[in-house]
Amino acid sequence: MLSCDIETFSVADLRKTGVYRYAEDPSFEILLFGVSVDGSPVKVYDLKQDEKIPSSILDALQDKAVVKSAFNAMFERVCLSRYLWDLNRLPRGQYLSPRGWHCDMVWSGYMGLPMSLKNVGAALGLEEQKMEEGTEMITYFCKPYRPTSKNGYGNRNLPEHAPEKWELFKAYNKRDVEVEMAVADKLKAHPVPDWVWEEYWLDQEINDRGIAVDMTMVKNAIAINQMSANHLKDEMQRITQLANPQSVMQMQKWLRENGVELDSLGKKELEKQLDGIEEPMRTVLLLRQQLAMSAVKKYKAIEAAVCSDGRLRGMFKFYGGSRSGRFCIAENTQVKVRTPCGKVLEKAIQDVLEDDLVFDGEQWVEHDGVVYSGDKEVITWDGITATPEHVVYIDKDISVSLIEAKERGLKLWSC
Repeated sequence: MLSCDIETFSVADLRKTGVYRYAEDPSFEILLFGVSVDGSPVKVYDLKQDEKIPSSILDALQDKAVVKSAFNAMFERVCLSRYLWDLNRLPRGQYLSPRGWHCDMVWSGYMGLPMSLKNVGAALGLEEQKMEEGTEMITYFCKPYRPTSKNGYGNRNLPEHAPEKWELFKAYNKRDVEVEMAVADKLKAHPVPDWVWEEYWLDQEINDRGIAVDMTMVKNAIAINQMSANHLKDEMQRITQLANPQSVMQMQKWLRENGVELDSLGKKELEKQLDGIEEPMRTVLLLRQQLAMSAVKKYKAIEAAVCSDGRLRGMFKFYGGSRSGRFCIAENTQVKVRTPCGKVLEKAIQDVLEDDLVFDGEQWVEHDGVVYSGDKEVITWDGITATPEHVVYIDKDISVSLIEAKERGLKLWSC
């Protein structure tokens, strides 16, 4: 059995591309490979400083009979597949078989625990926790970095630019494997049933196969949207004479000077007041609403994540709902809606309209639409990631804020 964890570098933004496109990028490389064989002490292989993963371990990675475990194992499996491509051990474009891989994140979700290594370690009260310095180390070594005198004014940091930090980074990699093993040890009395792993392997095979997309249509949609946006901006500028008619401050100032006082330029507020606004202010506000439409964002997301063969991969997240075990879309979460004409369909969350009724698991409910309230910090507790003040239930009729539930160690209620 192998318990493993890797640290990687790529100029691709993992949050936007997903792991398949991320690992496919020409800049991708594995920096560190931490592994324990059959419960032995963790060994970290420093690939960036010319250490090699032993052939015996590479053989085990390709052997379906050997159990491999990692937290969010899809990341390790896909990235290690790319590593094997470069070694000519695996045909380019082919991924390590998911069979034999066990994901500790899925195991945590199956047990109703948080699906992040940091939070599950805290929830289980492990003696050794995930190192807090990890985020800083990942920013410093795993992503493009601003030019500094220390890195020779290049675009990334290397081990020789900060030897002490690099040693700390290796300790962080080692600790992650140790925490993963400790989680598995805590949960060993409650194993995941074989049928769940069978479903997980099927999910991974579906993700590996991917979904073919029409990139000609995608690129044309983005181009047409840009042409439309340029036209709308030019027309707004012609009417208002503003330097930047998309600026909320500039627009509100122009409206006030023309006798229109609005506290907000949000869609919901404008729809209530548009009929009472005279021209040309009404036309400008309608143009601004058209410019704010976000439908094209899905095409930009496809463009960022599509692999070189024109397929999108990694679009489905196994155990996306940790309490129900349901599958869900990893990005652009799909929700079931009933349109005003009675048609039932699924939409990406950002495309749900205010007139759509949303199915909450029991009934069709009204809502206030998708509202942007600025960028906010989020926290994770008991499998839920949200803003600290987000209301959650700890019993059928008792609700508290997420931060209160976390601070008091309250388990979230599940119907």
